[in-house]
Amino acid sequence: MADQDSDSPILDLLGAMNRAGIEASSLDAQSLMLVRLAALVAVDAPPVSYMLNLEMAGEVDVDSEQIEGMLAAIAPIVGSARIASAAGKMVRALGLEISLAELDEA
Repeated sequence: MADQDSDSPILDLLGAMNRAGIEASSLDAQSLMLVRLAALVAVDAPPVSYMLNLEMAGEVDVDSEQIEGMLAAIAPIVGSARIASAAGKMVRALGLEISLAELDEA
């Protein structure tokens, strides 16, 4: 996640909002992140939303198998088109994260 002195104040704000929501929940960290990712699928969120949440999910050791399981669990409710859209956006989000990391290194 970008630090407070970064050139991305919007991402920093979104990160802070996400952390506040996490602190208010009684779910364990992994369950919370899987629920959040499922909600992103349900609302057809943009890649940047996945980027922030996938990073936080990784920080609490949510793995790709758990994410695939979550997608399989919600597919009958949200539909195959929404699952395909979410999968593509997650891939783009990972690409965005890699690009931002490369910029930070430069």
